[in-house]
Order: sequence, then structure tokens, then C-alpha cells
Amino acid sequence: MKNKVIIIGCGNVGMSYAYALVNQTTYVDELVLIDINKERIIGEVADLNHCLPYCPSKINIKAGSYEDCNNARIVVIAAGANQAPGETRMDLIHKNSSIFKEIVENVMSNNFKGIFLVATNPLDVMTYLTLKYSGLPNNQVIGSGTTLDTARLKYMISEEVNICPKNIEAYVIGEHGDSEFVPWSNATIGLTNIKSFLTEEKMANIEKKVRESAYEIIKRKGATYYGIGASLVRITNAILEDKNIILSVSSYDSENKICISTPAIVGSSGIQKKIFIPLNEEETKKLTNSINVIKDAINSIN
Repeated sequence: MKNKVIIIGCGNVGMSYAYALVNQTTYVDELVLIDINKERIIGEVADLNHCLPYCPSKINIKAGSYEDCNNARIVVIAAGANQAPGETRMDLIHKNSSIFKEIVENVMSNNFKGIFLVATNPLDVMTYLTLKYSGLPNNQVIGSGTTLDTARLKYMISEEVNICPKNIEAYVIGEHGDSEFVPWSNATIGLTNIKSFLTEEKMANIEKKVRESAYEIIKRKGATYYGIGASLVRITNAILEDKNIILSVSSYDSENKICISTPAIVGSSGIQKKIFIPLNEEETKKLTNSINVIKDAINSIN
């Protein structure tokens, strides 16, 4: 199986991911774009191919169909309605759940045995549906989860304390949505608890800004896509390079029978292991709330 990546749904998110992918060093050999608007995809492929002389990796980029999924390593689903101003991610549930069954069945009917990477909102619900519709092992279905929220968190902490975000160990966990939260009791900078750098008030303000970031961006420019594009590349490279890095992706929680974001080790087989970090009493209540939000959303789908 060569390192072929399929993108299904080539709107702002899908194409931001594609553009970020070709501009980074990657093990991707072939990139295939699938979208209902076939004429637009031909144009997108031409535009991306014209980037390659200035890009670090040689990638075969083409327009394709579901038949291309049969020997793909990763299928990325970015299809679905975008979050409009004033909408929550959960408001998209009925719009997007209705198209996922057809997409996943079309992929699986072509003998797909790779890893699904889901980017469509409501993220945790769509990841769960992909798992159920595909019948693949739990480790082979991954949602982008709170990787973007975690990137926002690290960026904002970095700006506040003037320390490189790569030296900050902090995560957003739970639902990729309004019930997400930061388990500050586990956050560190250079092995030192983050409370040595930030006051309780500053932590609360940063967490609020992280949670509201998507709404602020959507209000100003209509959609968010660059951040999630970079997040998807990070997950893709973790899989193809067997990096075994820890990312806050959405994956199946067998105890609660949902998909939810917690730190997980991501490598060549997908989810190598979920990491359940110790939480204090308040954080445990927040995680329980997030679990219930996702469960209620799943139960609302016919």
C-alpha cells in the first residue's frame, strides 16, 4: 500500500489541508481530490500542481473517484455544511449526518482498509458515525478532535508568557465544541506547573478565548480553515511517519461508547493508545458534561 491520501470534500477546509500538505515535508506519495463539483476539482488540482516546483516533497496530485480509495492509506472527510455565523457546531448535526452514511459506504465498497481522518462538524459525532458505518477497528477512525483547540491554547499561552509554544504541555479535551475545557491541573511549561506562570484569572480568560475563537473568526471572515488544515497535516504525518506522538484527537472511548478527544498516541496504525490523564474533581465534572453532550447528540440522530 503506497502513501496515498484521499480528500473527500474540497471546500475551504479540504483545500487548506491540501495546500498545507504540499508545503510541508511529507511522506505522501499521491494526493487524490474527490468532490461533487468535478470541474472545480480539476482546477484545484492544476493549481496545486503548479506549486510543486517550489515545494519540499514530490507528490502526484490528481482528481479522482471513490475507486481510488481501494489502496489508500488515509481518507480524510472534510465534506459537509460549514458553521455559519451564530451557529454552534452541534447545529450542523442533521445537515452533515445525512450525507456521511453515503460517503462512508462508498469508500468501504471499494475495499478500503486504511485510516479515516474526520474533519467535519460536529466532529465527535461525525467521527462516531464514521466508525459505526465503516465497521473498521476503533484505532482506524480518528477525528481531528481538539488538536486545533489545543494549538490555539498553546499559541495564546505562548503569547502571554513569551515562551515557545513547543515548550508548553497543555491540552483542550472533551467535545470539540462548547463543552470543551482545559485540564489546567496537568498543564506545564518546561516541567513546571503552569500556575507558576499564569494566574487563575489569566487561565480562565485564555480558556474562554480558545472556546470562542471559531465564533470570532467566523464572524469576521465567514469560516475557519487554515488552523484545521495544519492540524490535519500534523495527524497525517504522525500516521505516515509512525511518529507515535501525543495529539488530542477524537477517538472511540469504549467505556462511554462515544468518540471524544483526549490525548492519544498516534502512529502508523492510527490510535496506538488513548491517554486518560488524572483530573481533579472540577475537571471530572466538566468531562462528564462533555460526554453527556456528545451522547445526547448521537441519540438525537435517527
